[in-house]
Parts: sequence; structure tokens; C-alpha cells
Amino acid sequence: MNIQRAFKKNNIVNPLHIAHNGVEALEMLRGEKKLNPIPKIILLDINMPQMNGIEFLKEIRNDAELKSLHVFIMTTSSDENDRWEAYKLNVAGYILKPLSFEKFTSSVSILNNYWKLCELPE
Repeated sequence: MNIQRAFKKNNIVNPLHIAHNGVEALEMLRGEKKLNPIPKIILLDINMPQMNGIEFLKEIRNDAELKSLHVFIMTTSSDENDRWEAYKLNVAGYILKPLSFEKFTSSVSILNNYWKLCELPE
């Protein structure tokens, strides 16, 4: 919900597809009713039920069609092991969620500016 609010507040019009856990996200990326087109950028939380963010990352990095996705972790987990595991799995960034909504919105705005600067392949 905070991501949706931050996108709206920053006037970000990129499509936003929400999965509530890693299993649901994988279904959206490679299931019978997969998203078309597949998103190029994923915002991922470490702390998810059924399949956590690290398990999800391992799945997509082992999938030939999904391994090149750009994944940014946005999480409350400041656990150093989580950070190391995420970077070993080639995340584009590991961002700690700020406690206030204003700082969170600012973080999303910075990400949006970064995305605008980057030239992604078609």
C-alpha cells in the first residue's frame, strides 16, 4: 500500500503489479496468466510469507527468462546476512525502508529518477 501511495504522490505512471508473496510473484512472472510484458524492474521485500525475498531471488536467477531482471530490495531488514545474500544474487540495490512515509516517498522518488537515467535494453 505504501508503494502505491508513494507512486501516486511522485506522479509515477509506470505500471505497478503487486504480489503478496514470492510464490504469487513467480506465478505472475512465469505462470499460465503471466504478465505481458514481463516487468524489467522488481521492487522486492525480504520478509514475505511462503517464499521470502532471498528464495524468490534464487528462483529468478536460476530461470533463463527472468535472470536479467533488475531487482531492488526495499525492506526493513538490516540483517547483514540478508544484505550479503541479496548482493550475491545480483540485486541492483538494497534499500532500507525509512520509518516515516515522507522519507519513504523520497526514496521512491530517487529510485524513479534513477530509472529515468538508466537505458534498459528492449
